[in-house]
Amino acid sequence: MRLTALLLTAVTVYACDKEYHFRHHDRHLQRRDTSPVFPPLLSQNEQILVNSFQNKSISEWSYYYTHKRNVAGESNAVPKWTAERWAEQGFRTRLDSYHVYLNYPVHRSLELRYGNGSGYHPTLEEQVLDVDETTGDPDRVPAFHGYSFSGNASAEYVYVGRGQRDDFKRIQALGVRLKGKIAFAKYGGPFRGLKVKNAQEYGMIGAVIFTDPGDDKNMTAKNYLTYPDGPARNPTGIQKGSVQFLSTYPGDPTTPGYPSKEGSPRMDKKTVPQIPSLPISWIEAQPLLMALNDHGVDAKTVDRPNWVGAIDGVKYSTGPSPATLTLSNIMEDKIDRIHNAMGIINGTNEDEVVIVGNHHDAWMIGGAADPHSGSAILIELAKAFGTLLKTGWKPKRTIVLASWDAEEYGLVGSTEWVEEYVPWLRDSAVAYLNIDVGVAGSIPDFSATPDLHALTTSIARKVIWPNGKDRTVYDIWEEKAGEIGALGAQSDYTAFVHHAGIAAIDMGTTRAPNDPIYHTHSNFDSFHWMTKFADPGFVMHKAIGQYLTLMLYHLVDDESLPLEPRNYGTEMDAWLKELQQVVSSANATAVLEFKALEDAVATFEAAAQNFNTLREIAVSSNNSTLLKGLNHKTRDFGRGFVSQGGLPGREFYQHLIFAPGIDTGYAPVTFPGITEAVAAGNLTLAREFVSRTAKAVLAAADILNT
Repeated sequence: MRLTALLLTAVTVYACDKEYHFRHHDRHLQRRDTSPVFPPLLSQNEQILVNSFQNKSISEWSYYYTHKRNVAGESNAVPKWTAERWAEQGFRTRLDSYHVYLNYPVHRSLELRYGNGSGYHPTLEEQVLDVDETTGDPDRVPAFHGYSFSGNASAEYVYVGRGQRDDFKRIQALGVRLKGKIAFAKYGGPFRGLKVKNAQEYGMIGAVIFTDPGDDKNMTAKNYLTYPDGPARNPTGIQKGSVQFLSTYPGDPTTPGYPSKEGSPRMDKKTVPQIPSLPISWIEAQPLLMALNDHGVDAKTVDRPNWVGAIDGVKYSTGPSPATLTLSNIMEDKIDRIHNAMGIINGTNEDEVVIVGNHHDAWMIGGAADPHSGSAILIELAKAFGTLLKTGWKPKRTIVLASWDAEEYGLVGSTEWVEEYVPWLRDSAVAYLNIDVGVAGSIPDFSATPDLHALTTSIARKVIWPNGKDRTVYDIWEEKAGEIGALGAQSDYTAFVHHAGIAAIDMGTTRAPNDPIYHTHSNFDSFHWMTKFADPGFVMHKAIGQYLTLMLYHLVDDESLPLEPRNYGTEMDAWLKELQQVVSSANATAVLEFKALEDAVATFEAAAQNFNTLREIAVSSNNSTLLKGLNHKTRDFGRGFVSQGGLPGREFYQHLIFAPGIDTGYAPVTFPGITEAVAAGNLTLAREFVSRTAKAVLAAADILNT
């Protein structure tokens, strides 16, 4: 248990449901000046971009998106509308389409049969609210799991906590029979698809996943009114979502490693479950969990983190009980066309490209936070750059806007696009900027590759944060968060970073403890919820949009690319110390030698320092030829980290410095080839990946030195 805890020490699990966790690592920060300038001093072009953002128009874009049903593969109306809005601002637009495997619900049901013959039938429906019109739309999306297996299961059921591997391992060791049973798991911890995967691997025949109010901390019905009357969770809220095995492969499960086009060969679906699953609200899960009380092993004996929730009357016993649960999940499989909206403004440097992305598909008629806080911001960003273009300005580097489809099924649209264009991307892409859940709480939140850390904090000083006197985005972030996270597989940056070695950032806001509950993938993620509780007046939308816009502006306009390779060395030093703690905890220090990796990191740091010296000379001497070559090195050096092949059993993930954890999905693990081999007790494999990781670090250093 200690080893697992160490593996996750530096990891905060963020699904789309972002929450505040205080984190503070000084290595990430550029400390603020003792006499900060407020309001921030902006150049003329920066001021034009910032002033172009209007709360009213952001609200209008949000209203459009949140009142359309746009499940992946059903229509091209929303991406077409998005492309039209971008075209009005001077972007050349098109739809890039792919033929991908998707599935849709036909019939879903749960039935509990007690030993006395009585039964309980959850509705699997969310409450229809008069004040929230889209919750009652006759075309609303049923609660289901994308990529779930089509079939029926009838058996006793077992509560498995958060469904981590160690949860299953623990209760099996306590004598709880898992094979042939149905798993009952709560959200939190691993990506939902990995909960189902773990259940399947332990021989279980079905899975049900619920959201527990215990994870809402202080923001519960015991302290606040529930939505729509207050900010606490509506008890009927159901989290939909994909159950793909995301940490093995994102994208179309039938075309792993190549783009899914019409006529593409189809492979067996190895990254989706072979047992059925369903999501359920906590209020409808309550009787099912109560039926397990005092059956099996009690919660105290299980003694697993986050095992006990806060549902009244529930003891969180493992079960099984004598009751039988019957699960029916009938799905329709299709090869459907999906559509990525693309918008382009050519730069003068044709071999340098910056991509900005968001996704437009949603699990509900709504999606005010996920994804349409980002969708609305992206249209306002296009409007801002359209305004700047009218002044005669032209970017040095090409801008590509992307509104991805089928993100919710497993990052499908972005992954297929990267797989199609990966040679061009590796030659040309400077960075990928991602905004998905742009606004879900009140705290700015950033995860990024280390070379973007300096730009992340410097831009944060340029944007005023609403609802705070004389405060910038940086001030709020430093006070409430204070760390830039590593990148796992939470959103559409995944293929860019982990498959192509491109610098990337994922940005948005995260929940503070007293912020209104964000109902992840629920019908209650609605325009009404956003305007009444999350961001009245769309003031945080505006600030995050200004932030994204200024970051894009500097990446496409600065003579010297604002990427900082040296910070990779700083981060690798820190991650190496954490890795050594993991190895020590596993009692493997005597047999696992890190000198090759330590030397490689030192070589990289020297190369990065030499690079910075050359860059300072190029800038001070106005040597444009030298600077162009150095810009290409900053663009390219990250490719070295993906130069040594993929991770064991999941070859798509090639970044050897960080990757989504094999049993987390969303959350990252640093030095993943080594770390996960140690966790599995495979020290031979760990030694192999020490060597491969060292070679990757040296490859990145060589690009800086060449």
